[in-house]
Amino acid sequence: MIRRLRLTFVCINMVTVTAMLCVIFGMVLHFTRENLEAKSIHLLQTLAAEPGQPGPRGPHEVQLPYFTVEFGQWGGMRVVGSGTYAFLDEAELSELLRAALDAGEPVGVLPEYGLRYCRTGPPGGFVFVDISSEISTMENLLRNCLLIGCASFLAFLLISLLLARWAVKPVDTAWRQQRQFVADASHELKTPLTVILTNAELLQDAGPSRFADNILVMARQMRGLVEGLLDLARVDNGEKAFQPVDLSRLVSDALLPFEPVFFERRLELSSSVAEDITVQGSPGHLRQVVEILLDNAQKYADAQGTVAVRLERSGGKACLLSVANPGPAISREDLANIFKRFYRVDEARRRDGSCGLGLAIAEGIVASHRGKIWAESGNGVNTFFVRLPVDRDNKSGAPHGGKP
Repeated sequence: MIRRLRLTFVCINMVTVTAMLCVIFGMVLHFTRENLEAKSIHLLQTLAAEPGQPGPRGPHEVQLPYFTVEFGQWGGMRVVGSGTYAFLDEAELSELLRAALDAGEPVGVLPEYGLRYCRTGPPGGFVFVDISSEISTMENLLRNCLLIGCASFLAFLLISLLLARWAVKPVDTAWRQQRQFVADASHELKTPLTVILTNAELLQDAGPSRFADNILVMARQMRGLVEGLLDLARVDNGEKAFQPVDLSRLVSDALLPFEPVFFERRLELSSSVAEDITVQGSPGHLRQVVEILLDNAQKYADAQGTVAVRLERSGGKACLLSVANPGPAISREDLANIFKRFYRVDEARRRDGSCGLGLAIAEGIVASHRGKIWAESGNGVNTFFVRLPVDRDNKSGAPHGGKP
């Protein structure tokens, strides 16, 4: 949880910083381009208003290489330009004029020639201004913005990582203290519960007693709660040793003890388990996930229904375990909260001895195995899914199935 909180903090910071950098650099590029274009067009319009005259002079006037082409009354033309412009030969000049005439606009750009043009008044002609320096300026500015942006991004990323660690530290401390308290309290409660259970059983052996029965029922329920809290504490503390696990065999073995349980409840249990699916994980914890889902299914399945267990490959890098049972539909709100600790879809289920920790424990185990668990409800069937990454060395196998 703390790692996800830090990652969320960093992602929010970096998205904000990236958006701000894009806006700032975008505005710099936009206004610079607009300014260069405006100065170039101003020069063009000044030259077009007085063809053949030298360009404007002054401390604030832009000076760009230019030349003017004037058409004579008898089809001839005269070329006048600044001393800094290298004139084109007659063939290139003809192609340039043809391109400007084909454009059909009074002011435009000929990017293939690196020129901006403007039509002049009678007797007619064009003024051309070299924009190669404008293009070079924009390219250099864009390159500098990218370099500065990348350097700023990396700097802000480092700062965000440090800030995330500092900002989340109080939460991390409180979270560790809470986990330690749950673990310690659960451990300390086991001893008095054991004494209560032992004395209640001795009292019951001495003679039938409704009070002794009540003590036993409530003490066993409390023991289940304490054991659930201890399991959660172990999962939160990361108490696991990963190794290659034959998930196919593990699921098949976990189904066997539940066959008489389902039979007593007049439920049918069917399975389809693909062979040779191997994952990296803790065998005990993974078996606990399967048992939690099976126990949940047998508790809340409709009478004389069929609980279907399926293990299959999901793409080339994952496997999918599903446990489906017929039962009352689960609302969207309940589906979003069903894996929270102590949450129950129906408050009436408190009477069945459930403490609302099973699915929370399953979610914690699956998360520690870099997997995902979720539930879906539709067409009178509630299905719980678990997706886990398969072992890289896992080989393909064929599915097999049937009733256990």
